Amino acid sequence: NYRYREALVKWDEALQLTPEDATLYEMKSQVLMSLHEMFPAVHAAEMAVQRNPRSWDAWQTLGRAQLGLGEIALAIRSFQVSLHIFPMNPEVWKEDLSWARKLQEQQKATKTESVQALAKELVQESIPDYDFESDEIVAVCAAIAEKEKALSAAKTMVIVSASGTVETVIEQDNCPATPDETLFIRAR
Repeated sequence: NYRYREALVKWDEALQLTPEDATLYEMKSQVLMSLHEMFPAVHAAEMAVQRNPRSWDAWQTLGRAQLGLGEIALAIRSFQVSLHIFPMNPEVWKEDLSWARKLQEQQKATKTESVQALAKELVQESIPDYDFESDEIVAVCAAIAEKEKALSAAKTMVIVSASGTVETVIEQDNCPATPDETLFIRAR
């Protein structure tokens, strides 16, 4: 009757009384999948498989929960184990396993398309050819070098007084006088 929350409470109560019953975990997993709670559904189905590894319906439910998480390869493996236990189950053959394989093919096709699109995009993006020996570039580099040369020739001092006043002084060759070092802290 679509009363999934109530069913979930009942499965939890039953599991408290019989924690080793694999069927209860498997049915709880189905309810959790109906509520779109896939992580707990996978966990419950794994508990069912752990309690009874020969239960084909527990493996089928685990596969369905794994599909809900997008784990297609794991789901296919779970469906295969279910079929190994009960090979005459048409539901697993016709619905679950065929659906999972179609999803796997689509996933492979999507990956192939995205790789091809990325390769095409990389080929289309050509690296521009820069002329690093052009007259403009050489002139800019020479101007930057001259400016750096002039700045390195002048010595710069930052003077901080005891009161916290900051003063920047450019020391030149013709100005040998420096402030009294007892009043100032010299920093570079």
